[in-house]
This record gives sequence, C-alpha cells and structure tokens, in this order.
Amino acid sequence: MEIKPTKNFGAIMDRTLKLIRQNYLQAFREREADITTEQWVLLDRLAEGDGISQTDLANDSFKNAPTVSRIITLLAKKQLILKKQSSADRRQSLIFLSEKGRALHDKILPSVLALRTQGWAHLSEEDYDHFVRIMEQIGENFN
Repeated sequence: MEIKPTKNFGAIMDRTLKLIRQNYLQAFREREADITTEQWVLLDRLAEGDGISQTDLANDSFKNAPTVSRIITLLAKKQLILKKQSSADRRQSLIFLSEKGRALHDKILPSVLALRTQGWAHLSEEDYDHFVRIMEQIGENFN
C-alpha cells in the first residue's frame, strides 16, 4: 500500500481552536467574566432551555460525562447554576441557570455573537453547511 502525504488537518484544526479559545477568553476578561470556554458552552446550552439532566447536557454539548460533571461542580461553586432533584426520577438531578448565571450569560452574549460573526466573515451560509458536513464526516471516520 502506498502511503500518500496528507495535509495536516489536525494541526490546522488545533491552531484554529486555540485562536478561537484565546479570543473568547479575552472577550470574557474584557467583560470581567470569570469563566472558561468550556463553562461558557454549558451556560449557553442552559440559556437555550434549562432544567435538563447532566446526561442531556453532556450530549447536547458534545462533552463526556466526567468533563460535564467537573464543569457543573465549578459552575455551582460560582453560583451560576442550580441542581435540583428530578421529580420524575429521584436519582437524577436537573441543571438550571441561576439568576447570577443568566445575568452572566446575558452580559457575555453580545461578545460571543460578535466573535461568531468575526469567525464567519467572508464565508457564506453554504460554506457553513459544508464545514458542518465535513466536520461531522471526519468525526464519523474516527468514531
């Protein structure tokens, strides 16, 4: 089997993710928000609709359960979320944004939207659709 040289897409993705993360963290600092990009992902998901299980939060954010558990613990310490026992399943906790968490989300959201706009500058809706399709296919190829 002939080995063909490939473009190092992993390094390109890694570099891009680092730049995105750096820009988000800078925006958070400018808004005096003491959170990480990982914490933001969960806060943003909860802002869309909270009162969900930790499992659903992990699935919706594409993070593994131990990572979500760690982030939830940190967000709870910062009083940004609330954990309440599910009335349907007493073994399960549901996660909610606290008033403080919602206020922080609302404070940061304009910066996040500006960063999303900046990231997609000079790209079309079709480019976005292709990007998502390609990223999902690469993920499937490695799954």
